[in-house]
Amino acid sequence: MSNIFVKPDEISNKKNVCITVDQLYQDHHSWLYAWLKRKLNCPHQAADIAHDTFIRILGLSQILNLQEPRAYLTTTAKRLIIDQSRRQRIEQAYLAELALITETLEYAPSPEELLAIMQILERISSALLGLGDKPQQAFLLHYLEGKTHVEIAGQLGVSDRMVRKYLVQALMHCSMSCDPY
Repeated sequence: MSNIFVKPDEISNKKNVCITVDQLYQDHHSWLYAWLKRKLNCPHQAADIAHDTFIRILGLSQILNLQEPRAYLTTTAKRLIIDQSRRQRIEQAYLAELALITETLEYAPSPEELLAIMQILERISSALLGLGDKPQQAFLLHYLEGKTHVEIAGQLGVSDRMVRKYLVQALMHCSMSCDPY
């Protein structure tokens, strides 16, 4: 629970942060949008990623004096594109599995169940954000694609034991992300 009492110097710091983000937005938003539009070939997705980039910057507790703001913005935007791609892969894997299940079973999940499942997958995707690439890949390969530890080890170029460590690391990270207490 956050403290509702704010010291005067904290207010002035937040005001400076907002002014800095405001100036950053005014100076670089149109450039970032144009860059993303060229990169993604979709003006709507470019607008979403540009918006999310500045939202992420607003969420920072402290903004450093940026020497190269465009480099910082492109790095943030690239990471958001990667996050979006991961979410889409998870969603596509789920939808493919769902299509297989609905073909073979008489039961199809209701729209409410689908929404609940998508929300759970979104939480898992968010929880995986702070992990390294190999633990993320091991988690997705094992829990979404059903691959064995040996298959994952071969694909990632690591030992079977390392795959187990990656899976434990991913599960612990997800557990801490979902329940920080």
